[in-house]
Parts: sequence; C-alpha cells; structure tokens
Amino acid sequence: MRFLRTGEKAFDRYLLELEKRAAEDGGSLEQEVQSILEDVRRRGDRALLRYSRIFDGLRLQAEQLQLGAEEVREAYRRVPEALLGTLKKAVRRIRAFHQIWSREVSKELAEKGIRLTKLMRPLERVGIYVPGGKASYPSTVLMASIPARIAGVKEIVMVTPPHRDGISPAIIVAADLGGIDRIFRIGGAQAIAALAYGTASVPRVDKIVGPGNRYVTAAKRLVYGAVDIDMVAGPSEIVIVSDEKTPAVFLAADLIAQAEHDERALAVLITPSEALGTRVAKEINDQLSRLERRAIAQAALGRKGAILIVKDLHQAMELVNRIAPEHLELAVSKPQALVRRLKHAGAVFIGSYTPVVIGDYLAGPNHILPTAGTARFSSPLGVEDFVKRINLIGFSQEALASFREDLKRFTEWEGLQGHYQSVLQRTQKK
Repeated sequence: MRFLRTGEKAFDRYLLELEKRAAEDGGSLEQEVQSILEDVRRRGDRALLRYSRIFDGLRLQAEQLQLGAEEVREAYRRVPEALLGTLKKAVRRIRAFHQIWSREVSKELAEKGIRLTKLMRPLERVGIYVPGGKASYPSTVLMASIPARIAGVKEIVMVTPPHRDGISPAIIVAADLGGIDRIFRIGGAQAIAALAYGTASVPRVDKIVGPGNRYVTAAKRLVYGAVDIDMVAGPSEIVIVSDEKTPAVFLAADLIAQAEHDERALAVLITPSEALGTRVAKEINDQLSRLERRAIAQAALGRKGAILIVKDLHQAMELVNRIAPEHLELAVSKPQALVRRLKHAGAVFIGSYTPVVIGDYLAGPNHILPTAGTARFSSPLGVEDFVKRINLIGFSQEALASFREDLKRFTEWEGLQGHYQSVLQRTQKK
C-alpha cells in the first residue's frame, strides 16, 4: 500500500486519480458489449444459448434457461439448516429497515378550482442481476429483491451466471425467500440484453438492478433508456477515518475485507497519526499471510490502496468528501462530530465496533451502494427506486381562465400559438 503524507506531490496525485476513477474503463468495452446486446436483441434465445456455450462452457436447451420449482426445492435441501436460519434472519432485518419508507405521498396542493397531487405506482417488472464469478452472493439477492417486493413490484426476475455444478443453492434459496418469481441461468452482458429487450424465454423488464463485472456494467450503461437501471456500479470501496482509539488490527481487517472482493477494489485509511498508519500497514501484512483470497486482496491493495497521513480529522473529512466513497468507516472516539461534516458517502459505519461487514449482511440498510465517486449525486438502493411518480393536475374552467393572460405571455414568447389556442378555446366567451 502507498504511504502518503499531506503536502507531498504524490499525495495530491493520488487524490486526483481517485477523483477520476469513474472514467477508468471509459468506452473501452462498449463496442464488444454492444455487439452482444444487438445479437440478443435480434436473435433472442438462440443468442443466449450461443453465449452460454462460449462463455460458460454449457450446452443448454431453451427450456433449461429458467430454473424449475423442483430445483428450488432441491436447493432448500442442500442449504445447511444453520445457514437457512441466518438467511431468514437477514430477510427479517432487511425487510424491517426498508419498511420504514412509506408510499403515502397523497398530499394535495389545493386552490379554488385547482387540484394538484402526486400518485406513486410500483414498477411492474424488475430484473435483478446477481454476480456468480469469484464468489456467491445470496446477500445481494436479498438486498435487491426485498425493497422491490415492499414497493409492490408485480414480478421480479433474477439472472445469474450458470456453472457446470449448478447455481449456488444459497442463491436459489435467497431468491425464494426474497420473493423472486423467476430465476434464469444467464450471466454477463447477454443477461442484461435479455432483460432489457426480452426473448422468447426471458421477459422484458422495466428496471435492472444489481452489481456485476465490467461487461455487465457496460451493458447496463448501454441499455439505459430502453430500461431504467439502478446505478453504474464499480469495484468495492472502503475509506476509513481513524484516530488512535481503534486498534490497528480492526482497521487492517476492514481494509482487507473489501480488498478481497476484487483486484480493482479501493481500500484507504486516512489518519492524523503516522504511528497508527505504520501499525496498520504491519497488521495488513500479517493478516494477508493467513487469507485464502490473499492474491486478490494483495493485488487490490497494491494497485489502489493507500494510507494517507493528514494534519487532523477536519482535513480527513475534506478528503472523504472529495473521494465520495461507497463505504465509510468513522472509527474515531467522537464520530458524530465528523458526521456533521460529511457530504458524500454511500453508507457510513459509526464507531470502532461497526465494520462494513455487518452492513453487508445483517444490519438492514442496503449494501447496493453508489461507487466510483457517484455518491456525490446518487443514493443506496431502496424502496423508492422501485416506484415512479405520476403527477395529477385538475383545473376548473374558472381557474384556467384566471391564468389565461400569463399563459398568453409564455406562448407568445416561445412562439407556440397552438398552445394558447388550446387555452383560448376553453375560456373565451361564446
């Protein structure tokens, strides 16, 4: 990991690199991904089966793309009873948090002869992408499906990459517990295309949510407009702000926990204590030696990881707001003082005993979060992402007439005579 101090040129260069990380991939994959999207749009299931052979090494028939009820029952038999209990506990906690959100937005703005209000309506069909590459993520299934179900989405379908030994039973069980209606063994850009355009087997959806690799992310970006998407997600990120009150062993473990996701993950410690930074660097080396996914975590920490030594915690929060991280840990003695300075982060973990991992699984708030600095303008996935607003406007003849002269001025200035005629026909005396 880099060890950088405020005032050094390398310190400033590193921060500039982080601020530009959203554009790292740019359009490098888009041409390749676009060809896959277009192939699926034109040839439907035939293209999906072809890519299953090419990318997954599986020869499927069209009727095998969707999992059957017996496969779901078999998945329950294969999941250990203790894990099933944990999945159900996670369902209860995630559901409880997201039910805080209320769909009651029926307040009216009422004037004489005028009624203005908003309707909230759930999306009809949502597609969830669940990664199936370096790891299996039943937690992501729950985080994506439960808010959609609470919002009232009529049908939820899930796609996840197939494997020779089948889809993880924990993912199948999580899908059933989360209320997912249909599961398809399709991955990659071709799965995004199937959800966006529909095929004979896969229904077209209104919105696609869930993280994936660079190909999936590029595909989501390209199909936006044909469907809605939750966000353009990048690799996992953690920034920890700490004084000397939190043990270095905790901080090192939390940096490694995010680094083991992906070689492109971001893990940063910001502290005013150089002594703490030195201890954390040593702890990281010690803990990495015992980690099964050592190669992945080591690559991530070497590529982007850093320990930043700053003047004080005030400067630390300035850097946090520049980075706008996915996960932020405030491992300090007085975290609430720093929360008041916070502008941009996906999720914040407060105090020495709140690691990101509790938010990944069981705390309740969503772990599908904005990455790559997009926390500057976007939010965690929630119930509100699965509903849309419809404006209701009602005027009486008298109320419309009271706006006639104002409408005339607008329409004359914009050169839209027909607009004014629409008002005049309703309000002039006959």
